Amino acid sequence: SAHREGQTFAGESRLVRYVNFVKLPHTVFALPFALVGVVLATYVAPVTPALIGWIVLAFTAARFAAMGFNRIADRTLDARNPRTAMRELPRGTMRLAEACGLVAGAVALFVFATWNINALCLALSPVALGWVFFYSFTKRFTRWSHLALGFGMGIAPVGGFLAVTGQWSDPWWLLLALALAVMTWGAGFDVMYALQDVEFDRSHGLFSLPAAIGVRAAIRVARALHALTVCFLAAAGIGAGRGWIFGAGVAAVLALLAYEHSLVSAEDQSKLNAAFFTMNGVISLVLFGFVLAERVLA
Repeated sequence: SAHREGQTFAGESRLVRYVNFVKLPHTVFALPFALVGVVLATYVAPVTPALIGWIVLAFTAARFAAMGFNRIADRTLDARNPRTAMRELPRGTMRLAEACGLVAGAVALFVFATWNINALCLALSPVALGWVFFYSFTKRFTRWSHLALGFGMGIAPVGGFLAVTGQWSDPWWLLLALALAVMTWGAGFDVMYALQDVEFDRSHGLFSLPAAIGVRAAIRVARALHALTVCFLAAAGIGAGRGWIFGAGVAAVLALLAYEHSLVSAEDQSKLNAAFFTMNGVISLVLFGFVLAERVLA
């Protein structure tokens, strides 16, 4: 029996359909990481409320475009999968032309926002969009699509930093560590999320890590990726010359990730939604809270 997917809103209004189409609440996952990049950049260059507004708009528009494009690319697969059959395109509550129009509008908004930020962000905007669109096709040919998604998310803190400073970080590896932290974090929870679709992926010739190596091994990979997340976050803190409050934030992320992984096992995935959605939203917000607190108190 088809039922409404988790993390979607009830109702049939056009606004609810648009919000559900791209799971807008998921913006909370990576937006705080973009803002971590912004806060770290303020040690180097000043920031204005208007600039923060453009950054939030750019991030939200890019995420809307990426998710909408993903829904368009996957519409025939979503129709065959009981878990996703109630999404707007397969169910017919949104026309393909309407979906394409929404994505095109989000792309235009993203480019307009980067144009208002600085020349570097405008120049890089096609690269960012190209990558997040490319991701939608990766599960058709590689088991490492999770890393492609993670890399797309890893663009967020780098973009936040570049938006404020207009130049690469010093030391050069600070932004790399930050991007790798978000990439391994996103890839790790995407591997967990793919546990739901192992049978479907196998029977439809799709590549995901759980489908390729099995549930138990995939959970081990997700744990390893999240261990790397903590290491890269610690490295970013060192690179940015941050103190004990940032360190406490990294420790909090470690504790939350450990708790998240305690909720899911090869035998029991009933708490997957709690682990995936609630905990990852909490993790990014908690880290941002610590980074902001250090900036305010420093």
